Amino acid sequence: MEHRLICKVYYEDTDALGVVYHANYLKYMERARSEYVELFGKPIWEWNRLGYYIVVYAMNIRFKRAAQLGDTLEVVSTFSLQSPYRGLFKQRVERDGQVYVEADVELTCLDPQRNLREFPPEFRSGRA
Repeated sequence: MEHRLICKVYYEDTDALGVVYHANYLKYMERARSEYVELFGKPIWEWNRLGYYIVVYAMNIRFKRAAQLGDTLEVVSTFSLQSPYRGLFKQRVERDGQVYVEADVELTCLDPQRNLREFPPEFRSGRA
């Protein structure tokens, strides 16, 4: 399933040249992942309360274009489980159908003691 999140570029998101500072794309993608997780039935804070901590394990990001102050961006996300312990978000940041940033974000799930644990059954069912 594909999820889309709209983000507007504010002054605080930009550098001295008026383009989005590269680290801010990570924030946009994190917001989109948090919203996507809610599609599994609970907001992220509730998954945490139940002892599921979904954390970034690795990220491969490719910057293709620079967004600018005032742009409206769309973060497009898909998710799949690679194993009971590893998930993969494929994300891209677009503007008017043009890709600005692409990322593969590997996630894992931890318990409150920071030990590896399987993703919740809702994630394993493949239905968001």
